Amino acid sequence: MDRLTSMAVFVKAVDLGSFAAAAEALDLSGPMVGKHVRFLEERLGVRLINRTTRRQSLTEFGRAYYDRCRVILTEAEAADALAADQLSEPRGRLRVTMPALLGRRCVAPILTEFAQRYPGLELELSFGDRIVDLAEDGFDLAIRTGILEDRSGLIARRLARHGMVVCASPSYVERHGAPRRIDDLRGHHAVTYNRPGWVHPWLFPRDGQSALEVTPASRMRLDDLEAIADAAASGMGLAWLPSWLVRQRIRTGVLVEVLQDEPGYVFDNYALWLRTPHLPLKVRLAVDALAAALPKAMI
Repeated sequence: MDRLTSMAVFVKAVDLGSFAAAAEALDLSGPMVGKHVRFLEERLGVRLINRTTRRQSLTEFGRAYYDRCRVILTEAEAADALAADQLSEPRGRLRVTMPALLGRRCVAPILTEFAQRYPGLELELSFGDRIVDLAEDGFDLAIRTGILEDRSGLIARRLARHGMVVCASPSYVERHGAPRRIDDLRGHHAVTYNRPGWVHPWLFPRDGQSALEVTPASRMRLDDLEAIADAAASGMGLAWLPSWLVRQRIRTGVLVEVLQDEPGYVFDNYALWLRTPHLPLKVRLAVDALAAALPKAMI
């Protein structure tokens, strides 16, 4: 007899409380249900179910074996679903939450191109820096940057990395000079990122140690990275910004990179989704598309 089939029959008999109920649910005869259970018992050399004319109950080993069988059957169904996915296309709504600026600049174009390949797919994208609860808020996928906290019940996959750049306008450098070492930042003004009650320090890696945190004196404090880039370009001070945001301005000379001899801090970018026995095809393919294309957008 097929062991996996016998496990399925055994689990159904336990779930429904009797061989007769399992036989009816599985369209089998009562004796055949009993035969599947006896096959497992003989193979294992251990009794699984205590049976009388009136009732049945699991043995102590039977309870443990039942729990393992349920896991095995769930994984088998997930494996079959993966094969079915290969013959189908993603359909339905895909809800993704992501940081506002990174999402607009880098993530949304990739997902838009992804959706164009699959007419049955609907995209619902949410842009914001608030950390959402995927289960409570009904999102399939989240894009996050930096150190991940509270990953209970979640799966994370690193998609890309991006470096941070200290930069300023040519006019600022002409007036105040360019810092050459991290210590030189004390003599400069900066445009910094902050939210009420919190200023994000600038980070610089150190070998074998925690990152060095620097909070330069700031003439402007803003809660939008693009606005910081604009302020730096107008000559208001130094800025510490993602490479993907300022690369075009540096290429065209609107901004110049400083501290180039100092190592730059690198942030990881992740996709997160709820832990599940079978990852939906739409989520799996979207994550694959992001992992393939996002690193190019981070250069």
